[in-house]
Order: sequence, then C-alpha cells, then structure tokens
Amino acid sequence: MSVKTDTEVIIGGKVFTLSGYESEEYLQKVASYINNKTAEYSKVDSFKRQPLDTQNVLLQLNIADDYFKAKKQISLLEEEIQGKEKELYNLKHELIASQIKLENTEKNVKSLQKEVNENAKKIIRLETELKK
Repeated sequence: MSVKTDTEVIIGGKVFTLSGYESEEYLQKVASYINNKTAEYSKVDSFKRQPLDTQNVLLQLNIADDYFKAKKQISLLEEEIQGKEKELYNLKHELIASQIKLENTEKNVKSLQKEVNENAKKIIRLETELKK
C-alpha cells in the first residue's frame, strides 16, 4: 500500500495542507490546476462582478465540466481502443487463414509440379518407344 503524503500547497493565496496517497508532485499539480482556473476566470469582468459564493459555484461547475468532458473523452478513447483491438484480432486471424491458404497452395503447386515432371518423363518414354 502507498504511503500517505501530507504536503502544503497554496491555493488562492492561502496555504492548505493536502493529504492523500498520491505523490507530492501530484498534489501540487492539483493545486496548480485550481489556481489556473481561478486566474482564468478572474480575468473575466462578468465573473469578477459576481458575489464570492457565486464565483465559487461557477468555478466548481467549470471544474466539474472539465471532469465530465475528460471522462467522456476517456470513454471514447477506450471504445476506440476496443475497436482497434477487435480489428487487430480479425486481421491476425485473416493473416493466419491466408498463411494456411498459402501453405496449401504451395503444397498443391509442388504436387502439380511433381505430376508435370512425371508426365514429362512419360512423354519422353512414349516418344522413345514410338521411335523404336
């Protein structure tokens, strides 16, 4: 089991101690994400005019929106991976079937070549007998 990490981060100019089983770098990254979202929206005049509680709700909604969009993207990518894996599986089976066909065709060609050689010998033998 992972070791629990306690790390201090700065969010909105305030120091918070975050605890979790993630690395310190990850916890700092989360705090940085929150700070970037806050800074992004703080540049928008209509956002700045809202009461603080409304600003917090808007930030929460935006973060939730990012989360659900990322989750949907992951789902789409997983479906795409499954499709590619199925396609790869089918291609492998098609390749195996083609290799088996090729081997059978090669055996058939050898057999026919052998038959042609035997027939050529028979023709030569018959021609020789006719000349006598």
